[in-house]
Amino acid sequence: MANLCVIGAGIAAVLAISLATAAEEDDVTLLKRAQELFQPLPKDMATPESPIIKERVDLGQQLFFDPRLTVDSNMSCASCHQPALYGTDALPTSIGVRQRLHPRNAPTNLNSALNIVHWRGDRESVEDQVIKALISPITSGQPDLKAVEDRLGRIPGYASAFKAAFADAANPITAQNIAKAIGAYERSLVTPSAFDAYLNGKSDALSSTARTGLQKFGVVEDYWLATGSTNIDKGRIDVTKDPADLYVFRVPSLRNVAMTAPYFHDGSVSTLPEAVRVMARVQLGITLSDADTSDIVAFLESLTGDLPANFATVPTLPPGSLVPKEK
Repeated sequence: MANLCVIGAGIAAVLAISLATAAEEDDVTLLKRAQELFQPLPKDMATPESPIIKERVDLGQQLFFDPRLTVDSNMSCASCHQPALYGTDALPTSIGVRQRLHPRNAPTNLNSALNIVHWRGDRESVEDQVIKALISPITSGQPDLKAVEDRLGRIPGYASAFKAAFADAANPITAQNIAKAIGAYERSLVTPSAFDAYLNGKSDALSSTARTGLQKFGVVEDYWLATGSTNIDKGRIDVTKDPADLYVFRVPSLRNVAMTAPYFHDGSVSTLPEAVRVMARVQLGITLSDADTSDIVAFLESLTGDLPANFATVPTLPPGSLVPKEK
């Protein structure tokens, strides 16, 4: 009996070692496959045309949080892209100046320079997004770009900041420089997460549940049929007039997705598990089990990074009255 026990224990040990080896091999294969499909986030999102210059980033941070750019001096970029909500506003669709309702959900501005800008792809870059927002009747309410320039020019604290950021410019306070400064700031807002550590070779950076979710993470119908949306947005066709773009929207980033509810372009789904179930139905034609949904959500949660320090803290704004005095 003692010998049988020893033999049994030996078989169990060999089996345990075999299972552990198989699991390690599976983990190695999964990591290799993930590295083939995905890339870790870069240090920043600078380009040769849009460099990261400290003075511009600092100025852009001030402008991003300053409500004095808008017509009533009561809303800033940060009103719809709040640090506490990971660059969103938690509303189905945003509310702009003078309580004007935006037709779509506010996408996060974190890591945004790496993605197609805006839901309909009608922005060429984060800088172009700033220019268009400065004269939008919803986000700004200003009549034209010159009105924005004049407004900032009457706030004394900005003159030196613009001069430092654009030293070679004869007239530093221009709409284009406002866009370059806010763009430089937004290009600095990168949120590396556990998944990036995993892609960089740290195989235990993801929990076993998250690794299982990664394995399960993979269009058979329009998603608004599954979400029960009432107002059907036509999408990119409004920009291109191409029938092929009917109901076409950008694919939103999965970075920090666990922190940026509600979901979809119209904010029609309030929880991440339900959004995962919807996408499984409309992309794969399957109904996920609770266990599969939980695993995929665990993987998506691994994409949550820490807020950049210059986004988590509201800067001290240049001195000046809340509403600049007219000349």
